[in-house]
Amino acid sequence: MQMQKKLIAIAVAGALAAPVVAFAQASTVQIYGKMTYEYGFGDAGNSRPNVDYADTPGGSAIGFRGEERLGGGMSAWFQCETSADIRGMDNVGLCSRNSAVGFKGAFGNIHFGKWDTPMKRALNQGTVGGEETGLMGMSFIGFGGSGGADATESSDGNQRQRWKRRESGLSYYESPVISGFQFLGAVSSGNKAADLPAVDATPNAKPRVWSAAVTYSSGPLAVGVGYESHQDFGAFTPVSPQDQDDKGWGASAAYTFGPAKVGVTYLRRDWETAPGRSLQKDVWTAGVEWNVAGPHNVDAQYAYAGDSKGNSLVGIGGNGGASASGGDTGAKAFSIAYRYQFSKRTTVKLAYVRIDNDSNTNSNRIGNTAGLLGAGQTVDSLAFRIGHTF
Repeated sequence: MQMQKKLIAIAVAGALAAPVVAFAQASTVQIYGKMTYEYGFGDAGNSRPNVDYADTPGGSAIGFRGEERLGGGMSAWFQCETSADIRGMDNVGLCSRNSAVGFKGAFGNIHFGKWDTPMKRALNQGTVGGEETGLMGMSFIGFGGSGGADATESSDGNQRQRWKRRESGLSYYESPVISGFQFLGAVSSGNKAADLPAVDATPNAKPRVWSAAVTYSSGPLAVGVGYESHQDFGAFTPVSPQDQDDKGWGASAAYTFGPAKVGVTYLRRDWETAPGRSLQKDVWTAGVEWNVAGPHNVDAQYAYAGDSKGNSLVGIGGNGGASASGGDTGAKAFSIAYRYQFSKRTTVKLAYVRIDNDSNTNSNRIGNTAGLLGAGQTVDSLAFRIGHTF
């Protein structure tokens, strides 16, 4: 009798476990992510106190992704990636970062959701030696920042100064990679038109992002070229309607030789600020990542923004924006860092960043510090960061 009870118990346990095992075998869902924590000191400029700031930049996120094979070489896939603030300060909704659903196969990859634009991915090819955001961030002076943006203004806002965008509501196409080359194209939705009370409301009716790029990656060489148009991003004036489209094009390249990787980027941005008025700014960066020995690395990047050109009487706001057209409206910045690589997954970094604004501009500041109260200021930061991927 005792033996029969044991056999019955084993049979019941096996019957209950069978669906779980079958589900585990059929499921393709993966959990992945990266946790970062940064702490440091930032100079907020004259008449403002220095700030010691805890941040969680550098792609800190947790994500879920999965794929189902449909036959004929085609698959359906999804990804939901959410910002992970291990400080416990900012609460964000699910799928706040690169998130989409789509189909891929021999034709390429078609997906829909929130994703890094083709322009951003082209510029990333040559972005070397500097962090993007936080107190170590170097993307502001070069690209108006790197991160969330939303032409529909439902969450992040349109971020008119930003050209490294993770844009919402994208319909996206990625071609197959052929001999290292790939074409990328995306267009955002026109959701904002549904939120306006009237056609002649103060904001424009339908802001939209168009973005396209070609990238190349093979062996030690990576190259990217991109073009992006921001339609209806400026203010609407009923007296003289003006769609105020913005546009930009950029190129980047990186090359790895021995223990060092070098990279350069170039970006030209052109904003329409009023009827017959435009504002143009050219920026470039150069950087290096050098593996000195074993786990010891030195990273450095230099960024330069030229004067604001054109005939605009107003500037573009936001960190990394542009002052009105005129002389001495550029800036330059550099970052130097020591990076210790414990493993492929765990890294610590200590970095110093300095930004010098020309005498007629206050458009560039350190990371998340407050806006500068005057033009021509020099600000800097010193910060420590730890990152762990899983």
